[in-house]
Amino acid sequence: MNSQKNLNTNWRKVASTIYRKPTDSKIYGTVDLDVTKLEKFIAQKRKEGIKTTLTYILTLVVGRSIRQEAPELNTFVKRGKIVQREQVDATVSVLLPGGQMGSVKIENADQLTIAELSNEIADKIRDSRKGDENDTMQSKSLLSSIPWPLRNWVFKLYKTITIHWGISLPFIGLDSNSFGSYVISNIGSLGLDTGYGSLLPSSNVSVVFILGSIVKKPVIINDEIVPRRIMALSATLDHRVVDGSHGGIMFRSIKHFIKNPELLESKPDAAK
Repeated sequence: MNSQKNLNTNWRKVASTIYRKPTDSKIYGTVDLDVTKLEKFIAQKRKEGIKTTLTYILTLVVGRSIRQEAPELNTFVKRGKIVQREQVDATVSVLLPGGQMGSVKIENADQLTIAELSNEIADKIRDSRKGDENDTMQSKSLLSSIPWPLRNWVFKLYKTITIHWGISLPFIGLDSNSFGSYVISNIGSLGLDTGYGSLLPSSNVSVVFILGSIVKKPVIINDEIVPRRIMALSATLDHRVVDGSHGGIMFRSIKHFIKNPELLESKPDAAK
């Protein structure tokens, strides 16, 4: 048995290089979302030929919420200053063949309709599972191929250039904005009820959202106890750029869209 080889995947090699003991200040928060109505909405969209999912819808909901209510989350630290991004981009975690995790990036996620975003994510996931690597995955493969301890030195140089200095080197696949504005990962599909994502040191994202599993729970509506489909949505926020109040604003906006998913069917007002 070659268990050591199985344990040391490309991602594990990269993770052992970039992560250290937690010392940075982070904000964690979780909210229970009643997705009963949203699941029915998704089922109706699929009958209409739009192959969307809860993950796709939440990706769009977060993008719209950041755009309309919480632009402070669409920022990053550059040379000691908070910088506003020019657009709202999303990174969606995907499960690849062999059980490894990958990701796809959706630019201007807040500007898309349900159909547009669902089609784009599905296309990019299909390409990833065929082995077509995006810039992030190519960088991961490149870093994992470097022998240890050289990986540590190379990563520190990469982090200094792209994250601390904010310089992009696209000709070698190094980008200070490769992960976009936010990250969404659905661990509920893996059988986990809830969890908190990490703020990847090699990214400039200020928030990571984790979708947990959906369970049926008793909920009081109009003084009556009724069964509802509940999902835990967790967030990890970078306390350098946002406070807990921004997370509260964000969660309230997400709940509003969840209760009114029809708002996502049209393009947002360009003036807002």
